[in-house]
Amino acid sequence: MYHSFDFGSFMLRLVFALLLVFGTWNPTDWSYLGWLIGDEGIRLEPLVVIVGLVLLIGWIIYLRATFMSMGWLGVILGAALFAAVIWLFVDMGWLTLDDPGMISWLILLLLSLLLAVGISWSHIRRRLTGQIDVDEIET
Repeated sequence: MYHSFDFGSFMLRLVFALLLVFGTWNPTDWSYLGWLIGDEGIRLEPLVVIVGLVLLIGWIIYLRATFMSMGWLGVILGAALFAAVIWLFVDMGWLTLDDPGMISWLILLLLSLLLAVGISWSHIRRRLTGQIDVDEIET
């Protein structure tokens, strides 16, 4: 049985993508990289390593699913669309390039959205076209 796309499942995937992206790095010190590198240098403690491995697993799951469902072309087009959105915001005066922190937050948000769309793409595509994606298995 195939599950179709629903908004609630997409929002859940988006929340996990936001946690993954912003938890890995953000412009504040409240991120994994801020914790790992800290003021004293690199911290290689068991909890830091475990959290790093959990984040790495999350990145592999999200990136693999995104590239498998959307392909390189879809990822490049999605990134280009989001770059054009940033350009539009700058052109309309809603965003200034003089504030690198704000640009960083926006890029992280759009990366999270791209990953959430990527991991949901098979469901979205099925809803839009009726076509089902299947994994190719080599025999």
